[in-house]
Amino acid sequence: MLFYYLEGTVAHLAAGLAVLDCGGVGYGCSVTGYTQGQLQMGRRHRLYTHCSIREDAIDIYGFATQEERSCFERLLTVSGVGPKAALAILSVTTPDRFALAVATGDEKALTAAPGVGRKLAQRILLELKDKIAGEQLAAGGGLPSAAPEGAGPVAEAAAALAALGYSQAEIGAAMRGLQPEGLSAEEIVRVCLRAMVLK
Repeated sequence: MLFYYLEGTVAHLAAGLAVLDCGGVGYGCSVTGYTQGQLQMGRRHRLYTHCSIREDAIDIYGFATQEERSCFERLLTVSGVGPKAALAILSVTTPDRFALAVATGDEKALTAAPGVGRKLAQRILLELKDKIAGEQLAAGGGLPSAAPEGAGPVAEAAAALAALGYSQAEIGAAMRGLQPEGLSAEEIVRVCLRAMVLK
């Protein structure tokens, strides 16, 4: 990993681009619509980064949260999904909604992104579930599965987190002390993801 994060003053904003001035050096980062919405010109911000090094270029992708970067990197493991498609998906959804989409096989949540058709959305859902299942088996855990139809928000959230690759022990620890009354599955996933990142 070339850079874990960059922190500096926002010097320039354009569609899909943010430039951070870090000690007099301007780093251009490709960003999602969500991340760009969090940035303000002239203010200091931190972007968690993913770097792509090629023969002719070094590309930096910046994210407002570690959860968003993790989703981006997981999307890149899918055949046929490049940085442009991954950024497009994360510009129309959030990490917690993406988790629910994977867990429930909701391809519409992915095809809402420009340039992402039904076939690519289906491949993303299929390959992520397959890869996560393999990771779970290698770790000696059970296979993750979507929550059954009609399950409550806690069960749906647990299934979504399992689809993102978290173990049952990690999910249980993140949910410990949670007061789920009145919370949607999406809100529960968001709370759990924050708890996991802070650990």
